[in-house]
Formats: sequence, structure tokens, C-alpha cells
Amino acid sequence: MRRYILLLAFLVLAVPFPGANAQEKKRDWEDRFKAEKIAYLTDAMDLTSAEAERFWPVYNKCECERKSCFRASMKAYKALNEAIASGKDGNEINSLLDKYIEAQESGKNIDRKYVAEFRKILPSQKVAKLYIAEESFRRQQIHRLHKNDNKKNKDEQ
Repeated sequence: MRRYILLLAFLVLAVPFPGANAQEKKRDWEDRFKAEKIAYLTDAMDLTSAEAERFWPVYNKCECERKSCFRASMKAYKALNEAIASGKDGNEINSLLDKYIEAQESGKNIDRKYVAEFRKILPSQKVAKLYIAEESFRRQQIHRLHKNDNKKNKDEQ
């Protein structure tokens, strides 16, 4: 009996937990994505090491605020969408719509705040290159996702 318990315990511990593995994969993907983005932006902006040293801490704060704002915006979007789907009254929908619009404006305010911060650190040319490079990187990633989806669809057929 003791052997069976030990064998069972060993098997339980030896089999990787799917949730932990998925979290690890997500973290690895996020780290790889972040490294790609840093390399892409640094190259596109042609940052010197001195500029990069001053720029990246400010940019990371900006990204943190953007991420937080995006979460708030998605939360407001989901609440608004659920209210519409469940047939809530006009007053509640108006309130939720105002919260959603406010969250969207908050994102724009973050960009306004940080463009001023970036201008203190970098020449205007490089600040402009930042915003162009961010959009270019975003489009590149979307294209890559579509390409991978098409490849998966072909493989499944």
C-alpha cells in the first residue's frame, strides 16, 4: 500500500501542472515581446547609450500607465457591452458610456503627458520617431499574428 502511495505521489509531482506551464509560456512570450520592442524602438530612434539610459526609465513608466489605462478601458467596455446586452435602462448605459469615454480620454492624456517628458530627454526628431516606430512595430506584430493564423489554418486542413 505504501508503495502505491509513493508511486502516486511521485506521478503527481512529476507531471507538470498545465496552469503553471501556461503562465510560464505567457511570461516567456511577454519577455521576448518586450525585448523585441526595445530593440526595434532603440534601432528606429537611433538612440545613443546616453539617451537610452535617460529614455527607458521614463518610457517604462509611460508603458505601465498605458497598460493600466488599457485595463480600465477594457473593464469599462465590458461593463457597457454587458449593460447593452442585458437591456439596462438609458441612465445606466449613459453612465457606463461616460466611464468608457473617460477611460479612452485618459489614454490620450497619458500620451500628452509623456510626449512632454520625452521632449525634455530627446530631440523632437527622435520623439517623433518613437511614435512612428511604435505604430510600425504594432502593425508588424499584427501582420505576424495574421501570418501565423493563416499558417495554422492551412496546417489544420
